[in-house]
Amino acid sequence: MVSLLKQIIPDVQQRRLFGAMVVVAANAGGVWTPIGDVTTTMLWINNQLSTIPTITDLFFPSLACLIASLAFISLQLPDASDTNTLAEPTPSVDLEPITNREKFIFGFGLLSLLSVPVFNELTGLPPYLAMLTGLAAIWTLTDLLYFPNEAEEQGNEAVQELTVPSALSKLDTAGILFFLGILMSIGVLDKSGLLKELAIYLNQTLPNLNIIATVIGLASALIDNVPLVAATMGMYDLTEFNTDDSLWQLIAYCAGTGGSILVIGSASGVALMGLEKVDFLWYLKNVSAGAAVGYFVGIGVYLLQNYAVAQFAAT
Repeated sequence: MVSLLKQIIPDVQQRRLFGAMVVVAANAGGVWTPIGDVTTTMLWINNQLSTIPTITDLFFPSLACLIASLAFISLQLPDASDTNTLAEPTPSVDLEPITNREKFIFGFGLLSLLSVPVFNELTGLPPYLAMLTGLAAIWTLTDLLYFPNEAEEQGNEAVQELTVPSALSKLDTAGILFFLGILMSIGVLDKSGLLKELAIYLNQTLPNLNIIATVIGLASALIDNVPLVAATMGMYDLTEFNTDDSLWQLIAYCAGTGGSILVIGSASGVALMGLEKVDFLWYLKNVSAGAAVGYFVGIGVYLLQNYAVAQFAAT
């Protein structure tokens, strides 16, 4: 998205604002599906959340967060009558047209991702098996399409670049090991009983679980949301809070969208820092207030939604 914005918005300050909107949109859009955000995925894999309730219960809070944040941030944009705001797209490189075969592989890969929650719901098998099945299907498809006919035409090296093993060799191994280390560390804290003690302390200090989830979301703006969610999963038991309990849903929402409040709070924000040289203070001054407004509006919508459902069930 930042690459696209660079082609149509020449002004750096305006482009940064639009980039910040992309960060907010990416974080808000990710929390309402099991595969859209790493925190929601963690809760889904660990059986704190299931597919359909997550989609139905978190869609409107996420949408409200998005609309409120973007409405607030857009107040800083110049008047639409300013003709210098946008420029005609000027691609910097000549790109080869995408072939039908490449479109088919892309569509098949996208379908494989979307089928993961469906596979889980229909079979009851762990989500990672669905993902590995999709990977195997793409692997088989690409081998059938690119081998052996094109090996003679293009040469082995060119064909190898288009295969799954070549893609797997470019994985962010350091990032995977980082998350592995975090989860192992949280596991140690869980087994030692420290997370349970923290849960007891929070329950005694804060009035209710909704406020606890809100505080966890605010903390995710400073601390990576993966360890926060992993710690929360160790603090509260599934025997006490069942699958799709409002606590888990609110934590998924808060941890996912709370990271938008500060530029360092989410992977998309950190990416924007690198691509557009956005610094911490600029984001704090221009975006944080809008992101916080959307964050609290989404929480309000979620609580009102639950209240309305409870009232309807009571009648």
